Parts: sequence; structure tokens; C-alpha cells
Amino acid sequence: MKSDLPDVSRWSALLHARCPRCRRGSIFYGPRWPRLPRMVAQCAVCGLKFEREEGYFLGAMYISYGLALAAMAAIAALLWSTTTLRWEKLMLAVFLIFLPLAPLLTVVARVLWIHFDQTLDPERQ
Repeated sequence: MKSDLPDVSRWSALLHARCPRCRRGSIFYGPRWPRLPRMVAQCAVCGLKFEREEGYFLGAMYISYGLALAAMAAIAALLWSTTTLRWEKLMLAVFLIFLPLAPLLTVVARVLWIHFDQTLDPERQ
């Protein structure tokens, strides 16, 4: 009996921002960098609607917040251990180093949220 899941692994679909159901359709239009990409309304391959309801990406905001805290803590620890900056200058440096990472974390958080939500509460075809 053939499985209805594609040959693409979940990890590969996450890494390449692909649909969590068919793992082939892209979640974003065109290239994702250097600017914040626009999301596709629904998967071109299987028709999965990515934003189920108004306010759907509130969960992605929590994921983004957690990723941002972890990234800033890692940057701070690295700078703290390798420099002699005062606390105020260290925090400013952490913020300035982190700032270019914010759009990347937004995209990653949305992809993680869509995959997490589809794992817990899958929308059938």
C-alpha cells in the first residue's frame, strides 16, 4: 500500500519552507532574501490554506520571541566572554548584531508554526 506522504522528509520541507501537507508547494513567493518575503495564500500543489483564520500567526509571534531571546542570549554570552565592553555597550552591540537577523526569525517562526499546527491539527484534503 502506497503512503500518501511524499518522498520529501519533514525536515527538508521545514528547511526549504514547503507546505507541511504535500511538502512540495512553497509557502513564500519567489526568493526569500534580501527582503521579508510575501506569503502565498494557499499551497499551489495541494490547496492547503496557510492562514486558517484571522490572527492565525499569533503562535508564530511566540515562536519568534523565543528564538529572538535565544539568539540575543547567545550573542550576549559570546560578546561577554570575548570582549571587555561595559554592560550598556554590550547590550547595544547585541541589539545591533541581532537586528539583521529579525526578518530571518520571522520567516523561520512562520514556517515552524505552520508545520507545528498541521502536525497537531491536520487539515485534510
